[in-house]
Amino acid sequence: MKDADTIVLPRLGLPEAAEDPWGEGRGEAPGEPVNGTRRMRLAAWLVPALLMGALGAVRADTPGPRMAELATWAGDTSSWRDTWSMLRSGDSMLYQLLVRAWAEYFGTSELALRGLSVLAMVTAAALVGALAARMFAPGAGVLAGVIFALLPTSARYAQEAQPYALTLLAAVLATWLLQAAVDRPRIWRFVLYAAVVGLLGLCQVTALLLLVGHGWTVLAFRREVALRWLTAAVVSALPAVGLLWLAMRQGVRLAQTSSPSLTGLAATPGELFGVTALGAALLVLVLFSLPLRYPAAVFTAWAAVPPLALLLAAQATPIWRPEFILFTLPAWATLGAAGLARCASAGRRVCWRR
Repeated sequence: MKDADTIVLPRLGLPEAAEDPWGEGRGEAPGEPVNGTRRMRLAAWLVPALLMGALGAVRADTPGPRMAELATWAGDTSSWRDTWSMLRSGDSMLYQLLVRAWAEYFGTSELALRGLSVLAMVTAAALVGALAARMFAPGAGVLAGVIFALLPTSARYAQEAQPYALTLLAAVLATWLLQAAVDRPRIWRFVLYAAVVGLLGLCQVTALLLLVGHGWTVLAFRREVALRWLTAAVVSALPAVGLLWLAMRQGVRLAQTSSPSLTGLAATPGELFGVTALGAALLVLVLFSLPLRYPAAVFTAWAAVPPLALLLAAQATPIWRPEFILFTLPAWATLGAAGLARCASAGRRVCWRR
């Protein structure tokens, strides 16, 4: 990792401890023993994965498909030819093919079909914790993964045979690969990043709005690799955008979308976080993750920029659905964890001075 930059004030030649009092950019909390750091790094991905697995499996075998899962069940119980014809919607293409292949080996029971979503969310929870540990500190990584796993929305979509869990996993992995690529620029790193973003778009085409957030952080902090990132972003978006364009030419539109209304926007926090009050508490914690040093800026752009871009696009065409921004959940959880970690660090410093 490079030193933690800031977009609030220029560097004034202060010592590193004063420039980065929270331990961001070094991957460890100030004064934390090396062995403790290694254990915390292990816990950062293992604890969230185990917790998410337990919560996701609790009701994954609930009998009967839920209303939102009917399309998935229809595709899995039909022939491959019929399944291929269902892909004309231009959205969730990769998920429909994956879950059809999954059903060939594991069957079409409720638990079997929802198992793909459970597995995706468990992997996503592990990556959320590991990425937060890498960008902030191991303790913040544990908190981020646990907060993400405990969000009611995470358990809900781990228990549904829909593309949102796989989309969320692809978003976390794409952000991880982007940080690796901009920190140690190599062509093959950007190729991997482009491949995962391409899969992200094929899972859910609207999730390509993540590129807007990625582009902001690259242009703000890593301009020396901007051209490489832009090339990777354009190439990765072409398959999903091209297939969507062909579908729209055939008169097919994204299903069940609408124009945003004040009532719908007011209900979005509840849809995104599972409970409106929980969303409000998390937003308050996010404020403690500022000012926008580089690690926090990455997650802030991931959390805030795609929803704003979707809202702007919805002014021109009815494309708004709260589920379309579920891939921002890991960013909100990580920012909340960073806020908690900073509050704890500030408390320890106050006690030490006393």
